Amino acid sequence: MVLKLYNTLTRKKEVFKPIKKGEVKIYGCGPTVYWYQHIGNLYRYIWEDYLIRILKYSGYKVKHVINITDVGHLTSDADEGEDKMEQAVKKESKSPKEVADFYFKAFDDDLKKLNFTEPDKWARATEHIQEQISLIKALEKKGFTYKTNSAIYFDISKFINYGELTKQKLEEKEVGVRKEVIVDKEKKNPQDFALWFFTVGHFKDHTMRWDSPWGKGFPGWHLECSAMSMKYLGNHFDIHTGGQEHIPIHHTNEIAQSEGATGEKFVNYWLHIQWLIINKGKMSKSLGNISLLSDLEKKGFSPMSFRYFCLTGYYRKPLNFSLENLESAQNSYKRLKNLISNLKDDKKINKRYLKEFEDAMNDDLNMPKALQALWKLVRDEKAQGKINTIKKIDEVFALDLLKKENLKIPKQIQKLVNQREKARQDKNYKISDDIRLKISGLGYAVLDTKEGQRVQKA
Repeated sequence: MVLKLYNTLTRKKEVFKPIKKGEVKIYGCGPTVYWYQHIGNLYRYIWEDYLIRILKYSGYKVKHVINITDVGHLTSDADEGEDKMEQAVKKESKSPKEVADFYFKAFDDDLKKLNFTEPDKWARATEHIQEQISLIKALEKKGFTYKTNSAIYFDISKFINYGELTKQKLEEKEVGVRKEVIVDKEKKNPQDFALWFFTVGHFKDHTMRWDSPWGKGFPGWHLECSAMSMKYLGNHFDIHTGGQEHIPIHHTNEIAQSEGATGEKFVNYWLHIQWLIINKGKMSKSLGNISLLSDLEKKGFSPMSFRYFCLTGYYRKPLNFSLENLESAQNSYKRLKNLISNLKDDKKINKRYLKEFEDAMNDDLNMPKALQALWKLVRDEKAQGKINTIKKIDEVFALDLLKKENLKIPKQIQKLVNQREKARQDKNYKISDDIRLKISGLGYAVLDTKEGQRVQKA
């Protein structure tokens, strides 16, 4: 099988070739744990999970690292505003660790509900301060840094390839920067970014602070990802993922500081996931148009229905979210599960539909087309090897397609089922049909099988 991935760095779909045969090292930008992760955030991690599962399905040994940002991510990605974690600390009157632990657990609980594959390492920024200081020292030694009264900055004019990820020249990026919004007037260039903030002036009340060779302070957000990814994956690794919003600043700065420090290529393949949108706009906390996974559950939607919904989109295009679209996905998922529940295992495998599925997933994660292959298999009355083929497909989809539901049938429904069975035995089929409709109106379906009546959610 040949896996092709769209590489943001080259703007091309490329055949994936790992640095080391049979092994893949991958880093994903993780959450800033100052609040709950909404479904737009979770959408990105589901796509990262599809990628991880495809790599493992293809036989690769995968080392996967995700960071947890618990300091240094300001309200603007461009070194402006307040530290999001510090804001949460003040608002909730808790310690930084209490805030981080609470929201990370909520995030991790949601991922477990969504069958997300746990990474090999959750890397917390506050637990890797020395690695970040060492990276600044390396950059300082090579002449990439300068010091102001507020911070240690990376001088982007010293890095020749700055902007290669965005395909913008430095002068083009400068046009879009308003000088009046630059907080630190000592910056040489508006695009220079902070590696280390001093706890003075604007940040004098910052509760998280550490000693460094340059003074007490805390690390910049961009620095954290470079230091932690290189610690666990090496100076040069295979794949880096993130949301499309990371391209112009965060990932551009990661490349500059990482390659500036090591003199080596940082990452071979950059994958960026487009947004889950609502009414054609970005879903975000600041816009007040978000939903949490728990909100969907309260409305009767299962986490697996949301995961199925994500399969209907393509990661390089925005996917529009609405309750109507989610309901349609949930209905399709239920139908799929119902059809599969009636299949018999013939101990065979269907090579035709499995190849169709594999071809789709290997074509830059074309999951909608892969989903079509599954539906074609299930609906093909002549197809053999359905159960084992579905089992293989679900190694990637992770939709619990063969998992039997432990359905607790309400007493009212069971009573009606018993009445219907008696009517059938008495050959009173009109009463039997009337009871079936009544059961359906209460949200359940009764199926007649060789083993007898079987009840399931409608």
